[in-house]
Amino acid sequence: MLNQNTPQMPATTADDIRENILSAIGGTPLVRLQRVARGLEPAVLAKVEFFNPGGSVKDRIGLPIVEDAEQAGHLKPGGTIVEATSGNTGVGLAIAAAVRGYRCIFVMPDKMSDEKIRLLRAYGAQVVITPTAVEPDDPRSYYSVARRLVEETPNAVLANQYHNPANPATHYRTTGPEIWRQTGGQVDIFVAGMGTGGTITGVGRYLKEQNPAIKVIGVDPVGSILHDLFQTWEAVAAHTYKIEGIGEDFLPSTLDLSVVDDTVRVSDKESFLMARRLVREEGIFCGGSSGTAVAGALRYIQDHELGAEVTVVVVLPDSGDRYLSKVFNDDWMRENGYMASAWAELKVADVLRAKAMQSLYTVRSGDRQADVIAMMKKYGFHQMRHAFAFLKELLSFSIAKLETHIELKAIDSDHIRLPFRYLIVLFGSAEFARWRPRRTMNPAPHRTEILCGGNRCNHCPVPNPRCPL
Repeated sequence: MLNQNTPQMPATTADDIRENILSAIGGTPLVRLQRVARGLEPAVLAKVEFFNPGGSVKDRIGLPIVEDAEQAGHLKPGGTIVEATSGNTGVGLAIAAAVRGYRCIFVMPDKMSDEKIRLLRAYGAQVVITPTAVEPDDPRSYYSVARRLVEETPNAVLANQYHNPANPATHYRTTGPEIWRQTGGQVDIFVAGMGTGGTITGVGRYLKEQNPAIKVIGVDPVGSILHDLFQTWEAVAAHTYKIEGIGEDFLPSTLDLSVVDDTVRVSDKESFLMARRLVREEGIFCGGSSGTAVAGALRYIQDHELGAEVTVVVVLPDSGDRYLSKVFNDDWMRENGYMASAWAELKVADVLRAKAMQSLYTVRSGDRQADVIAMMKKYGFHQMRHAFAFLKELLSFSIAKLETHIELKAIDSDHIRLPFRYLIVLFGSAEFARWRPRRTMNPAPHRTEILCGGNRCNHCPVPNPRCPL
């Protein structure tokens, strides 16, 4: 039985039927952020743009750019749309191209996720990958490659989102009025990431026309130049960052910084951790740049000690499903230093106890390769050399420190020379946890003694019954 809180399905009418998918773009919801904004007095409302059919705010500009090119006579039937894109604008253009019957070629930097590349190819687009860490005017940059492809491709047009007036104009006509209507005109601060600038410029212009007191706050990733340009108007060098879709290494003409009242800079780590919080605490499955925008909005609220009378609207540009291999991949997050290592709190003894195999295996420099490979296959070792790298991370000290701890040039026997000259598998043995070599004070410059207990062998200067050598 339905209770009073169960949403009722409205009756379908002819007005609810869309002629094509393009007419479903826009009208995205505002959602109040509860848990991530806990402890802050202002109302924080998220404009959730992944409700657009292509999953991002960039769906809004695809059709207007195509229509402008058609009306100007630049794009003719059977033509090709070329664009330099981080992925989302490409999807918006691909949707319009599919309905209008055009071909697409998209040029993307190599830092973009595999999901975005596959998504564009699913729409039938050709995708060209270029290096990220090059200057905008470098012939290898995705801007330069896109321009070259337009010159080489018959009946092709460059969408040119960075300099196309249709970009901010679309948000002035659609996104801005939606926010004003949804808030009943009760919006005090508008927050958005800065990339091409279309969203923040178009929405900011519209809202300020309605109420000049509204503040427009731009959020920029660390590594982009836009924050510095706004704050100092001094040219700075950009450096690589992981956030996709926002930030730039030049100033697009579609970004009008005169509309912006202030900027906030947010790091990759802050962005990705906030995006993961939005999924787990708010149930909003958004991308990394959404995390940037929310982190920037919350910091601005804290820094300016805003009160309960303030309403903040922040744009969440796209969905998290195109970042599953990155932002929502724990291994990728750890590899890039955004999350602590899974082994950080483990002890060696814990790992050894969990191993099914408790024996110690060694190979020597004189052993035949065939015998070594046979032993590896027999006992299930994949790469003996990797064992030491694993232990190095587990024990949390560098090779340089270990080489100080155990002098590699010490004993006359080559068998003690660790870690790379000889392949010695150390983990999987309880004995290893009890074998504690240490360097003694020996005046001889080319000899170090390894002390251990037990019977003496040919390789150690003192007895050791468990010595593997």
